[in-house]
Amino acid sequence: MSKIIETVEQIAVPIIEELNLELVEVEYVKEGKNWFLRLYIDKENGIDIEECAVVSERVSEQLDALDPDPIPNNYFLEVSSPGAERPLKKQQDFERAVGKHVNIKLYEPLDGEKTYEGTLLSFVDDELTVEYMVKTRKKQISVPLSKVAKARLAVTF
Repeated sequence: MSKIIETVEQIAVPIIEELNLELVEVEYVKEGKNWFLRLYIDKENGIDIEECAVVSERVSEQLDALDPDPIPNNYFLEVSSPGAERPLKKQQDFERAVGKHVNIKLYEPLDGEKTYEGTLLSFVDDELTVEYMVKTRKKQISVPLSKVAKARLAVTF
């Protein structure tokens, strides 16, 4: 599957960058009987449905032109915004998220926990500093990026 994602990224990135957009993530997943190829795109002030449609059409044309077809199954192509809980994957994503509420899942426990949710205070030298609450007390933890399994922006209410 990673070969499929890699091929799709090679096709999609030039198209997306030409439109002054950013490729956030590519997913190729099976849900029920159906396969989905999902591209999540964004820009500073968000994207609209027309931008999604243009990217979908252009990426679809490029994929259809490949011979042999890199994707062995029939699939649905979906292009959308990553949403309010955008994943944080690249260094630039973490830098932009400083000062925002984040959810961090670790590969292994750090200080007894595998998940931290709180404010990303800093991202320096591939280390995140997160301020989080334990009951009514604020605490901070420094997490090396290499220990982060998944990270995303988190919505607070």
